[in-house]
Amino acid sequence: MTVIVRDLRPEVRADAEGFSHVRRLAIPFMLSTPKSVLHNLTHSHPDAHFTQLVAEEDGEIIGTAQVGLAHDSPEPGQGNANIYIRPDRTRRGAGTLLVRTAEERLATLGARKIYTWVLDEPANRAFAERHGYRASRSAYFLRLDLANGTLPPLQDPPPGVELRTGADFADDPRPLFELDAEVTSDEPGDIETEFTDYEAWLEETWRHPLLDLDLTTVAVVDGRPAAFTAAYTDGAGRYGTAMTGTARAHRGRGLAKLAKNASLHRARAAGYTEAFTGNDTGNAPMIAVNKWFGYEVCATEVRHVRELG
Repeated sequence: MTVIVRDLRPEVRADAEGFSHVRRLAIPFMLSTPKSVLHNLTHSHPDAHFTQLVAEEDGEIIGTAQVGLAHDSPEPGQGNANIYIRPDRTRRGAGTLLVRTAEERLATLGARKIYTWVLDEPANRAFAERHGYRASRSAYFLRLDLANGTLPPLQDPPPGVELRTGADFADDPRPLFELDAEVTSDEPGDIETEFTDYEAWLEETWRHPLLDLDLTTVAVVDGRPAAFTAAYTDGAGRYGTAMTGTARAHRGRGLAKLAKNASLHRARAAGYTEAFTGNDTGNAPMIAVNKWFGYEVCATEVRHVRELG
């Protein structure tokens, strides 16, 4: 049996379906659909040089890679290559071929560092170390049983605060872009990020097929978004939090918790049965908030980095 690596073909429906299927098997805590796979490929910023690779064995997709440059970082030369193999198709050489191809692509684009997320399991970490990657920060995946769990009771917003949905900003989402940019810049991480391109944000984030504007919830103070939780849904009973945060001037008031609680209650009422989110392991305040909702850690990823010679 021969394993080959090639680019995902957006015009071939089976490619996007196979890519999404591998992602759901390998990392079920992250929402993925064929539509989201194609959106990521066709709507990423040109400066990211984003590529999706597949490892194929006898016509079956058994591994995937998402490869690109961190174009929105003020430090140039930083690349990302996240690789996942079907759990029942390991030890066939697919991972090594994907790593090698991704590194070659990024090197030709001028990358000096390559970052990758690796599940915190002995075999996965050993694989990364064999290929020259060293461990960095870590992050949790958390799961909430929406069908059987008990959410905190809904609370009325405090005076001067109004809860709205993302759909309420459909005519002018720029205020949400500005809030997202501020919150993202304060997120803990290895790569500093600066959102400055509104049109790119519209393409990549606001029009993402997983983004559920009716469940996305915004706390508004004096007519301006002050906190929000962005909701992803896959149409198959799964809800994910893409981002939750508060503007610096309004932190410490519980506004993000208020928005997320409202979103989770509406998600459960809409029939969603599982909720997922992720937190950097050093983000104690947000971890505490999610545990207050009833989320439990279901897996850990470790960021690894390799510096190219």
